[in-house]
Amino acid sequence: MTKIIYNKFDKKKIGELPRVLFEGKIVVVLSVSEADKAVKYLLSRDILGIDTETRPMFHKGEHHKVALLQVSDHDTCFLFRLNRIGMPRSIISFLEDTTVPKIGLSLNDDILMLHQRANFKKGNFIDLQDHVKELGIEDLSLQKLYANIFHQRISKREQLSNWENDVLTEPQKRYAATDAWACINLYEEMRRLKESGGYELVNTSEAQVKEVTK
Repeated sequence: MTKIIYNKFDKKKIGELPRVLFEGKIVVVLSVSEADKAVKYLLSRDILGIDTETRPMFHKGEHHKVALLQVSDHDTCFLFRLNRIGMPRSIISFLEDTTVPKIGLSLNDDILMLHQRANFKKGNFIDLQDHVKELGIEDLSLQKLYANIFHQRISKREQLSNWENDVLTEPQKRYAATDAWACINLYEEMRRLKESGGYELVNTSEAQVKEVTK
């Protein structure tokens, strides 16, 4: 069956879509020893999704370092609380790893923020923004991409919450895990569509013109 995708997805329609949420296991990493175990597990996987969260800035001159590194496979997501444990050697080794592909979105921003905590050599990272244009998609946000490819809505409600809270709330944890996990789904589906050719790209601006001239 041919999948319809759009060069630009109508943001107004996102609210009408069913919400998608990571339903797998979430592990909050609060110590160096836990980080070591988590990294060992993650580097045994075939593909990973990755993202970061930083406490939002509401005042001029305010600055915060990245607070959370979330890394997920298809079933389990680890939330590394960097504001609590810093950047232990195991996490640096993970970021420098060249064997397991780590899929993210707008990764230059994430890497820049992580570099503010520790120096490391960038390993095997794949940015979704480098691949969407191959399908003719112009949108670059995770929410729009997921709506376009899967017709599901990723809620951004927790995005501006405090990621340095003593204890992360359940909605915060699910939000963070969903963002990392969603990157795997997008990458695998976009690769499938590209290889199979099983999609039709609709140019929304042309469609709107046709609608107006009917």
